[in-house]
Amino acid sequence: MTNKKDIRSLTADELREYFLSIGQAKYRADQVYQWLWQKAAHSFEDMSNLSKELRGTLEEHFMFHELSVHTRQKSTDGTIKYAFKLSDGNMVEGVLIPTAKRLTACISTQVGCSLACEFCATGKLKRMRNLAYSEIYDQVAVINEEAKAEYGKGLTNIVYMGMGEPLLNYKNTMESVAKITQEEGLHMAAKRITISTAGIAKQIKQMGDDGSRVKLALSLHAANDEKRNSIMAINESNNLEVLAEALNYYYTKTQQAVTFEYIIFKDFNDSIDDAKDLLNFCRKVPSKVNIIEYNDVEGTPFKKADQDKVDAFAAYLEDRGVIAKVRRSRGKDIDAACGQLANKEG
Repeated sequence: MTNKKDIRSLTADELREYFLSIGQAKYRADQVYQWLWQKAAHSFEDMSNLSKELRGTLEEHFMFHELSVHTRQKSTDGTIKYAFKLSDGNMVEGVLIPTAKRLTACISTQVGCSLACEFCATGKLKRMRNLAYSEIYDQVAVINEEAKAEYGKGLTNIVYMGMGEPLLNYKNTMESVAKITQEEGLHMAAKRITISTAGIAKQIKQMGDDGSRVKLALSLHAANDEKRNSIMAINESNNLEVLAEALNYYYTKTQQAVTFEYIIFKDFNDSIDDAKDLLNFCRKVPSKVNIIEYNDVEGTPFKKADQDKVDAFAAYLEDRGVIAKVRRSRGKDIDAACGQLANKEG
């Protein structure tokens, strides 16, 4: 059993080579590839256009790394949080976020996280391992089916903003994007996908070199190094100057502006002086800003900023030509909002 290979770790070409090696036609490999990615099959028995004998051969040599829904919690605002159980017993979380115009899946890329950002529940978890690209893909496939069942239509958007740092699992993150966007997969448009990073300059540049077509968001949360160092340890090795250089490199390669995510905390980064810092940083990089309400996380000292200060902060930026939107949090009552994913049982 343990000697079986995960069939979804094979490329389309490797799958064709395998089928030729067992005396089967190449088109059979294409049929299987379609079952694996477009139809998200999780057993060989589901592959009804293959002979029973061929299904048996595949069963003998290959296996699936299963991902299953362990728990499902629905918020009063319609947001649904999923705890996904992986084949090794580890857990990650994903979220379906419905709004008037969008159905968005927020998905995870790692079991836990190594960055330990002070305000984030996931950051308090130990990073256990990276997710395989098939495990990232499966979250999207499951939430897409859930969206159809719950809201009568599939996903419109995907955000890599769940548990973990996507760019510290670069290869699997990008391969999952390839599978999600390919015609033989979910065939979603790359422009509907956003990868959010705490700021890994080297991999931001790699995205540029790779000609990435997805959107990029930077979890900024403070636009001076002293403050950002105090809440995000990653800033000590990837400071604002380094990030600005990487983001401009990314822009020259992709012609895509970055979105700065700015969680606004009471009496920490909510003053007009903080807005001035952010304005200065925005002027260094083609960008827009999402100002995000803070969601209380147990064991942190941070609080939600007062609404009048949030409005004044946003107005300061907008009056000076920065596109700045205030994002209201969803799913707070089930710990499904930004920064709250921590594998807590509902």
